[in-house]
Amino acid sequence: MPHDTTLIGTVVAGLGVAFLMGALAQRLKISPIAGYLLAGILVGPFTPGFVADTGLAMQLAEIGVILLMFGVGLHFSLKDLMSVRKIAVPGAIVQIAVASGLGIALGLWLGWSIAGSAVFGLALSVASTVVLLRALQARDMVETEKGRIAVGWLIVEDLVMVLALVLLPAMFGSRGDEGNGAGLLQSAGIVVAKVIAFVAFMVVVARRVLPWVLHWVAHTGSRELFRLAVLAIALGVAFGAAVVFDVSFALGAFFAGMILGETQLSRRAAEETLPLRDAFAVLFFVSVGMLFDPKVLVEQPGPVIATVAIIVVGKSVAAYWIVRAFGHGSQTAMTVSVSLAQIGEFSFILAGLGVGLEVLPETGRDLILAGALLSILFNPILFTLAVKRIRSDADMAEEVVEVPAADTAPPCNAGVVLIGYGRVGSHIGSLICGRGEGLTVIEDQKDMAAAARAAGATVIVGDATKDSVLRQAGIEEASTLLIAIPEGVEAGAVVRKARAINPKLVIVARAHSDEEVADLVRRGADHVVMAERETASRMAERAMLTRA
Repeated sequence: MPHDTTLIGTVVAGLGVAFLMGALAQRLKISPIAGYLLAGILVGPFTPGFVADTGLAMQLAEIGVILLMFGVGLHFSLKDLMSVRKIAVPGAIVQIAVASGLGIALGLWLGWSIAGSAVFGLALSVASTVVLLRALQARDMVETEKGRIAVGWLIVEDLVMVLALVLLPAMFGSRGDEGNGAGLLQSAGIVVAKVIAFVAFMVVVARRVLPWVLHWVAHTGSRELFRLAVLAIALGVAFGAAVVFDVSFALGAFFAGMILGETQLSRRAAEETLPLRDAFAVLFFVSVGMLFDPKVLVEQPGPVIATVAIIVVGKSVAAYWIVRAFGHGSQTAMTVSVSLAQIGEFSFILAGLGVGLEVLPETGRDLILAGALLSILFNPILFTLAVKRIRSDADMAEEVVEVPAADTAPPCNAGVVLIGYGRVGSHIGSLICGRGEGLTVIEDQKDMAAAARAAGATVIVGDATKDSVLRQAGIEEASTLLIAIPEGVEAGAVVRKARAINPKLVIVARAHSDEEVADLVRRGADHVVMAERETASRMAERAMLTRA
């Protein structure tokens, strides 16, 4: 070829093979994540055929972590984060201590040094950002109490890992003054000071500048420029946080998203970054598969099983009882514990650093990679089992899709269910509630849910494409379903599921094209309102009245 195509080849191979394996996994009714991991193994250096660039794949995967944490920050607020600090901070520290202790015991049993065993144990104690958030988002749990605790726990783990990554070179990089107690104390103090400085900068300076920039761009009317501004803020703040303040990319992106999440443009910002978030998240799983050497399963089956047991069983049990000890219910404890039953990106960084400092043997890195792949593979299965267990508990069935505390008022048993409370949905809600009629609104955005609640509607916070959310909204007894969301594909899925639950339901939906109208009618909608047609009819009527 006339020029270097390594980057293009890595992206094409990663996404192309991931699509094929993901489609196969979907066909076999297993998690697509399994397909993505297998795709990474196929294009990795340990299997024959095409070999993608592992270093480039890991950097692309890091972009996925940044965008994913930015997206979570958009739906999170500083108030949400502070509300779980009393359990997230001590809980994460105790869980890290327990998992690290189990890892140290395994490392010593394998004949490693105390230092190498400590690095190994620490690598097994921190959960993957991508896996945890994908699991929570897939089940509409990010904004529930369970989700807030899990995300807060994750943030604390990230901060601990940032501290560890700075202290390890100070401890083992040289045998001079850096390794003494005073040097370590000084290094730890510098890290804490930088984290405090970063948080202060984001709260005092960025909290004023970033929303102003985004509003200015929004007023230009250019969607392309708005999308570019959102990506520049997400990636720029993450990179700046890592370079200037020595905190992780993920933490920087999370704070950037959390600040923009306080603005009215948060929903639009989330929508603009969604396609890239999904694509790069897939590359993350592919990159994990590329690092995995299948031979370790044959050569060291015992240590591999022990490593996976520490991650999946040891961490989960510890997290479960920690959450229970803080007075939370078994459903919350189960969700948090299953969320943390895997390892990922920070574990790889710690393993690489440990090997580079000649503290951790290469065998330890292989076990960490094997544990990461297998735990990521098992995590969706564990999550599914946990959700089924929660649903089977009749006394706590309402926790399947939690509604914030403000939504705990008795349901009004409304005959009308409205999906979406945006520009169209809010007008519909005002008309119905204004007449004193009961209305139940399904909305997945906090600001719009608050507006619907203020208008007098009963609000269900969740994804309307989920059966559990529709049932919680009372779709089985409802007489009418109004679908006001603009996304045709999601609307079609809602129509199909709602019709299956309640065949007698009258369904009215909106569309933007003839194709969407035909699709919605085919799926079971009784009436479809196409905005362009209605606008044309009203304008024509006005013209006729004027001429008359």
